[in-house]
Amino acid sequence: MPRSRQVTLDAIDKAIIRELQLDGRAPYAKLGPAVGLSQAAVRQRVQRLIESGVMQVVAVTDPLMLGFEMQAMIGVEAEGDLRLLADKLADIPEIDYVVVCSGRFDLLVEVVCTDNDQLFVLVNDTIRGVPGVRSAEVFTYLHLEKQTYTWGTR
Repeated sequence: MPRSRQVTLDAIDKAIIRELQLDGRAPYAKLGPAVGLSQAAVRQRVQRLIESGVMQVVAVTDPLMLGFEMQAMIGVEAEGDLRLLADKLADIPEIDYVVVCSGRFDLLVEVVCTDNDQLFVLVNDTIRGVPGVRSAEVFTYLHLEKQTYTWGTR
């Protein structure tokens, strides 16, 4: 994923994002007064934030509530072009997060699976079978204390 040009947010943009993080379905008629704009103006701002790639309005689910009992971060040691490998791993449906990083591992991938058996098959048969994967170390989540998506307003 190529790095985008940074977008500067003003106080109203940040207020819109904060409101939508509380309720992503908030109507423009409610958003406008909450941030000090008309309904039409807030609609334009939201559209600009979405089109620029600053923000997405999506449904976030709780994997545990949907029967996915196993979550893990996998550290991948690689050989070859990391961008190509990251792209291949990103195509695997069970992988929801791929990042090229520095440190002990070349890539970190986050997975959500129904159980240990699915995790084993995913790691053993799928991830380790991708050309360029030298090794994969699995860190299963025992407890998830915090996961937020609010960095956009800091």
